[in-house]
Amino acid sequence: MNRSKGARKVSILIADDDADDRELIRAAFEESSTQHDINFVENGEELLHYLNRNGHYADETLHPFPQIILLDLNMPKKDGREALRELKADNVFKSIPVIILTTSMEEKDIVKSYELGVNSFIIKPVTYSELVEFTRVLGKYWFEIAELPKV
Repeated sequence: MNRSKGARKVSILIADDDADDRELIRAAFEESSTQHDINFVENGEELLHYLNRNGHYADETLHPFPQIILLDLNMPKKDGREALRELKADNVFKSIPVIILTTSMEEKDIVKSYELGVNSFIIKPVTYSELVEFTRVLGKYWFEIAELPKV
């Protein structure tokens, strides 16, 4: 295990259509002392524009390529299921770890997400303190223990 990775700054892209959830997630990452680049998109269509550097996402300093994606399932335009299918079918994007972060507890959503290649399926924490703990554990596992592909 590479113990020196803790200082490495990681880029996280979060796709969630709920403005309140986005703000809570940002605050939770800040409270858990995660000093990473956190960017948001509001749906799967924007997610793919971001990754493909389309439109205002062309500036890589403002929109760094993510090492990990948190993806809500239920979003307008292109939902998380469609976006996940496209991500995992693309040779450039398929190696980016994707974590579903959703309110859905449907077994069919869990099974389908793993069939499509998701790396983890997490039901959104109910309380803010649980959300902070989620961001702390996520950071510990994905950014200190697991090895991520270089971008």
